[in-house]
Formats: sequence, structure tokens, C-alpha cells
Amino acid sequence: MGLSWAYRDHAVDETAGAALIRDAVELGVDHFDTADVYGPFTNERLVGRALRDAGRRDDVLIATKCGLVVEDRATFRFGRDGSPAHVREACDASLERLGIGVIDLYYLHRIDPTVPVEETWGAMAELVKAGKVRHLGISEAKVDELERVSRIHPVAAVQSELSLWTRDYLADVVPWCAEHGASFVAFAPLGRGFLTGKISTDARFDASDFRSKLPRFSPESVSANQRIVEAVRAVAARRGVTPAQIALAWVLSRGEHVLAIPGTQRRKYLEENIGAARIALSPEELEELDAIPAPVGGRY
Repeated sequence: MGLSWAYRDHAVDETAGAALIRDAVELGVDHFDTADVYGPFTNERLVGRALRDAGRRDDVLIATKCGLVVEDRATFRFGRDGSPAHVREACDASLERLGIGVIDLYYLHRIDPTVPVEETWGAMAELVKAGKVRHLGISEAKVDELERVSRIHPVAAVQSELSLWTRDYLADVVPWCAEHGASFVAFAPLGRGFLTGKISTDARFDASDFRSKLPRFSPESVSANQRIVEAVRAVAARRGVTPAQIALAWVLSRGEHVLAIPGTQRRKYLEENIGAARIALSPEELEELDAIPAPVGGRY
């Protein structure tokens, strides 16, 4: 997402973004997550072009999403559309932008409260039957919603926010995924950059940065939440690694079925993120990290 939208560094153009994606493939990354709403639409084109240029389509899993629509790009105002007609149209449009014949993992980005989720999921299941999609996922769903949709078609993945400062789904959804053979895909595992330790107390976010709309990134919250970063930094210093790597290692420690999808815009951080997969935290380190206090400020 960050290569096209939300907190994109405009110093990184599309050519550099495509090169970074190709670098990721060469370094062994085989899971690429995008969505039609990122841009909107531009990120799918970028991912598709980069992977075609890499010539490694068969070696990677491409995930994209439908159901969340941008109503006002400047203010990051979103709407939801879970109608079967929208699902079908969005899938065809994503296939065209990505330049592929089948989507490996297709998510319902958000549940539309005006449409029974069974209707939305049923339309998505039809896409599997049609050979346009291989597997289905859902984002930010509760256990009762997962139970409802899984009666219609298996849930391959649940994508929701999980990090050292966002643990909402650990008590129920993460275990549900383990019990039902689904992956839990953690988005924002670095706390939208906060857990890297590179956001200072006096950081302020431009209106074009999605974080400027989030309570957790208000000036007061950024200052109060530095205590979380300090706790992560302490563990990282003892291990001789970066805070980002410790934050990612913690997410990956939540279970074999838990995956992390950190975004980045630079090769240096790509390599750093990949390195986190090789870090095994000790029981004492996990206990220390688990004791980190809750953050100040809501997610949205």
C-alpha cells in the first residue's frame, strides 16, 4: 500500500517501487498483498507490472481485496459495498489491472453492514467456481462472522491488524484460525511505522498521510506511546537487532499460522524485515514484550 498511497514517500516513484518488488522476489518473498482501494487502483497495476517484469508469477502468491471503496481520496473517507454485483465487477477489474488469469487469495476487505455477509461471501465463492480466484479471505471479521461465512466456503485467511500495540484478535480470532486451518495475516505489524522507533515525540503528519487521521498518531498519543517503543528498543539493544525486527519476531511468535505483511519503500528496510524471520525470541523476552502497556489512542 505504501508504495502507492496512504503514507507514500513521493521520493519513491513507481519505477523505484517496481524495482523494490522485484528485489523482494529475488530475496525470497513470495506473498504480495494489495487491494483495489490502494490508490485507488494504482497499486494493483504496480504490483502486476513488477511481478510480470520479474518473470516469476508462478513463484508468488498474489492477494488482493474488494468491498471497500474510496468516497473521498483527499480525506481518506471510505464506504463499503458488499453487493454480489460489486464483487463480480471488482474481481474482473482487479484481474485486468494485475494482468493475471487468477487471483490466488481474494479478500473481502470489510463487511458491508447493509448486505448479509452470506450474500457477499456466496458471490465470492462463485468466483472460485468460475476459476477466477483460488482461495478466499476476509479482513477484520469477528468469530461469529467467520462461522457464518465458513459454512458457505472455507476461509483460507483472515487479515487483521496485529502488533505489539494492537492485540485485539489474539483472544479469539487467532485461535479460531488455528482450529480451522486458516492463516492469520497480520497487517500493520510495525504499528504503521511507530514500532520501528523512527517516529519521534514531536512527529507531525501531513494531511496527505493517512496516519494524520488516526487517534493513535495525534501529538499527545505519539508522545505517550514512546514508552512502548522504549520497551521494544531495550530488547532489540540486547539482541543487537533493530526494534522493527523485534516487533516482527513477536508477531511471528504468535503461531505457525500467523503471517506478517510489513510494507516498506526501501531496500534497506526490506532486508531488515526479512531478517526478522530468523529471530527466535526467548521465553523471557516474550514475557517482557507481552507486558508492554496498551497504547494511548484508538486504532481509527
